Amino acid sequence: MLQLGHPAPNFTMASDQGNDVSLKNLRGSTVVLYFYPKDDTPGCTTESCDFRDQHTEFKHKGAQIFGVSCDDITSHKKFSSKFSLSFPLLSDPDNSVCTSYGVWKEREMNGRKYMGIERTTVVIDGEGNVARIYPKVNVPGHAAEVLKEL
Repeated sequence: MLQLGHPAPNFTMASDQGNDVSLKNLRGSTVVLYFYPKDDTPGCTTESCDFRDQHTEFKHKGAQIFGVSCDDITSHKKFSSKFSLSFPLLSDPDNSVCTSYGVWKEREMNGRKYMGIERTTVVIDGEGNVARIYPKVNVPGHAAEVLKEL
């Protein structure tokens, strides 16, 4: 379970930009990890485009944005290209990172229970510690809220 002020779980994930991204290599920067359920679905598209539209402001505050889902790299590339996303999407196909961040949870839709990602954003400070957790994200205005609190 994530705790504020404690070290964030380390990870290395493949990105849609053709390289691996490791938390340990991001030291010195604020990292914004937004976990989302599925590429190219309405809520996930809105959230990703909101982060895209404010990407320059995040960079001015020294923050790097990464979207994380269990979709594969091919899906991420299509999604990123379709919506001109300006930051990497990271693939967690075995949900190990999602599990370590506590966002892989039992969900329910139309009476059917299944395991999936609970939309969550985690902000990690330059020392690698959890600075902020936004659980059960409500998409409208979320990216602006994160930016304001950085």
